[in-house]
Amino acid sequence: MKQAGHSSLNLDDANDRELLANVHPSGWRNPQPEKAYHLVVIGAGTAGLVTAAAAAGLGARVALVECNLMGGDCLNTGCVPSKGLIRTGRALASVREAGQFGVEVDGKVDVDFSAAMKRMRSKRASISPVDSAARFEGLGVDVFFGAARFIGGEKIQIDEEEQPGSILQFRKAVIATGARAAIPDIPGLDEVEFLTNENLFRLSRLPARLGVIGGGPIGCEMAQTFAQFGSQVSLFERAPQILSREDPEASKILTKQFQQDGIRLITSMEQLKLRRASSGAIQVNGVIKKEAHQSEVDQLLIAVGRSPNVEDLGLDAVGVECHRRGVVVNDFLQTTNPRIYAAGDVASSFQFTHAADFQARIVVQNALFAIGPFGRKRARDLIIPAATYTSPEIARVGIQEHEAQASGKSIDTYIQTFDEVDRAILDGEESGFIKIITSKGTDKVLGATIVASNAGDLISEIVVAMNHGVGLGRIASCIHPYPTVADAIRRTGDQYNRTRLTPFRQKILNLLRKLNVGT
Repeated sequence: MKQAGHSSLNLDDANDRELLANVHPSGWRNPQPEKAYHLVVIGAGTAGLVTAAAAAGLGARVALVECNLMGGDCLNTGCVPSKGLIRTGRALASVREAGQFGVEVDGKVDVDFSAAMKRMRSKRASISPVDSAARFEGLGVDVFFGAARFIGGEKIQIDEEEQPGSILQFRKAVIATGARAAIPDIPGLDEVEFLTNENLFRLSRLPARLGVIGGGPIGCEMAQTFAQFGSQVSLFERAPQILSREDPEASKILTKQFQQDGIRLITSMEQLKLRRASSGAIQVNGVIKKEAHQSEVDQLLIAVGRSPNVEDLGLDAVGVECHRRGVVVNDFLQTTNPRIYAAGDVASSFQFTHAADFQARIVVQNALFAIGPFGRKRARDLIIPAATYTSPEIARVGIQEHEAQASGKSIDTYIQTFDEVDRAILDGEESGFIKIITSKGTDKVLGATIVASNAGDLISEIVVAMNHGVGLGRIASCIHPYPTVADAIRRTGDQYNRTRLTPFRQKILNLLRKLNVGT
């Protein structure tokens, strides 16, 4: 794996220096390995950190190796900094929209981009001690900084900066090296400077015109945030809709919101090419429905997915297979070498921090405490939600309606739109909905999609229901506070209960009513 350096940080900033002191402290001396480790973990992102902490807490000898920054993508270039900026964007939007609530705002509402970035770096630094080298050393983990590679047998070579290399012996090992921004093969891309999530958060000036290639979660979140900041944003997407994996109705709602936010949506764009214009701007050229299209932007963000970090790990030396999507694992998260496991973005199609967390727990159980087939946990048993933190948020779990229809699966669908939910009406957020999918003729929940300002929080109730086999009928019997948006989930349960009121049951109820009145 290539050394990434600290290009995501601005070391002229005190907050970033504080962050670095936690997640890659200068002058750190790697420990001297004395005997074989029960577990050697390569990569200190979420999957690696959870694996190391849990294993050490259960008494195992653990080594943790990181070639760049502890905390991985989530802390340094992903979830944490992006949500810090999203919060500023939402604050701006709230003030600008305050008039509909009778609030008068005198004067122009604008963002101090430098102050917003400083706040983000401050919050990121304040979170970083949880992922720090010092904390993990205190947990009993041997922390090594350097590039790790398997050298055969049960040995890992650590190439260390300004220190003699170390060789670690392991009984079991875990690959948790994560992923990085995928760089697409676009003609002219190598001729222009561009941003990814790995250097976006070093910006010192707000781009006047920002182009975003990719209409997935990262592209959509940052496109909306920078539009709220005041950039003229153009979002380019090859598919006919943004967030093409989401429920089409959810995508339509977000599309309408993006248009209100002033974002130029250029979808169904093919034959993409880039070039540097004589003015210094970046020209984005393509074809939309057989017609040529050209846009100019000042800066360009590439957000087309993730590529697994598998290079230079020496996987061939230990018989670990990988492909373009990452390390090959079975349902127990074992690689093709049964002594080596993998978890997180390097081995999973669910590239979320919370997915990496729970996959790490499976790895610890299976690698250290399972005996043969006994006590092993399966990754397929995880019910993993997803959330995109736009405004409104879009969250989902399990199967979606269009997926079930495409596969021929028999389902029932229950929808509660927010234009009939009192709290949503009062909050001015009537455009969202809750859609719950059940197995045909039953109340067994198979999946859900929620579009709401706090959809990422609301989806957790559905996850709990699915994990514990709680059907829609039982959800309907649970009292929810009024007025809340969450009460809309209970009302989908009411919808299910009404379907059970067959003509025969109605006759029985009528008879009971008459008997009761007669007494």
